[in-house]
Amino acid sequence: MISQKVAQQSLRRLAVQQPYAMRWSLMNAASPAAVAIGRNIQTRYTASSASTSDPTKLLAQQRLNRPVSPHLSIYRPQITWMASGAHRITGLVLSGPLYLFATAYLAAPLFGWHLESATLAAAFGALPVAAKVAVKGLVAFPFTYHCMNGLRHLSWDFGKGINNKTVIQTGWTVVGLSTISALLLAFL
Repeated sequence: MISQKVAQQSLRRLAVQQPYAMRWSLMNAASPAAVAIGRNIQTRYTASSASTSDPTKLLAQQRLNRPVSPHLSIYRPQITWMASGAHRITGLVLSGPLYLFATAYLAAPLFGWHLESATLAAAFGALPVAAKVAVKGLVAFPFTYHCMNGLRHLSWDFGKGINNKTVIQTGWTVVGLSTISALLLAFL
């Protein structure tokens, strides 16, 4: 309500002080109704020699003449963008099951599920040794990689190690350390 009054007062002042500016801004602005029903379509004129009556064909022809933006498929894989993608993927891999388990844990009393710590520990203890190592490794690697790469990103936030050589070295260091620590955690 107050914002509407402020807007009205400022428009009135503008209309009184600079009537031509007010008229110009109103002529070039689209009304909200025109925006809602799609009547304020911006148009631009093309400088082409082809005279086609169908504008969609003209646009299709213009798209063919535009340069194609480079994509990941034409670049040689580099540790920088692969590490960035892996950091995002490991964040999703860690957070997705966490949210699912938290929701199931909250809903467990309603459905009669047993998701207490003792029940989960007993179920995990009943697994064969190879399955235990595999499950722990599947959880440990995304966790260690995401944590160590997160520390790498924190150092970048402080402005440390942002040149190409250091970024490549720290990328491979994070991969190596996270692999070693994940294997250690899996075999504990």
